[in-house]
Amino acid sequence: MPATPAWPPRSAPRLYVETALGPDVMVGVDGNAAHYLISVMRVKEGDAVLLFDGLNGEWAARPEQIRKRDLVLRCVRQTKPLETVPDFWLCAAPIKKGRIDLVVEKACELGVARLVPVRTERAIVDKVNLDRLQSHLVEAAEQCGRTALPELANLIALPKLLEDWPLDRALFFADELGGSPMSDAFAANPGPAALLIGPEGGFTTQERELIRALPAARAISLGPRILRAETAAMAATACWMAQNGDWSA
Repeated sequence: MPATPAWPPRSAPRLYVETALGPDVMVGVDGNAAHYLISVMRVKEGDAVLLFDGLNGEWAARPEQIRKRDLVLRCVRQTKPLETVPDFWLCAAPIKKGRIDLVVEKACELGVARLVPVRTERAIVDKVNLDRLQSHLVEAAEQCGRTALPELANLIALPKLLEDWPLDRALFFADELGGSPMSDAFAANPGPAALLIGPEGGFTTQERELIRALPAARAISLGPRILRAETAAMAATACWMAQNGDWSA
């Protein structure tokens, strides 16, 4: 006899919901999410949809009560526990719309625990649309299999960030004037960490002095070439994950 197909299949659509998930919990879905499931993925009763709420892991659910514009999903069983991501923050100056969206998306995929937009003197962009960035985090988490969304902090001025900095958390900052090789700095500071990336124009002299005065600050070099802000954020995050994060397991 033919083998019974695995359930849920690996190809099952994945969706973030705000309803607390658990055995037999019923989750109503409408709006864009319902359109995606009904009209794009064409789910039907008996299919599987993977759900996560950021608190209770991932759950396989069966569609029920499928209508034109909404449906109900019933949680059947947990497929993944709530993940524990490395204790790593990305603190980055806002950059142009498409580029900051990319940074947020890739930070989620790479396993960053917390994202902190930082206002600096040379930043071209001095505001952030937190709702839009949160939407990008959700989409990235749905795609990459995360069960916990990264925390998205409010925009904060650099002096205030440094004033309130926890001294037990290393702050690696990409200094255009040079610093320790990343691998050496990361190896010497294996605990809780954060990466600070400046704007397109870099940090001012006063900002650099303020950062270096912080006992937890560690200046690092990003190599011999000048990197765009978004490239620096993604590259350095990936290097930290490979050396100290969950890529090293």
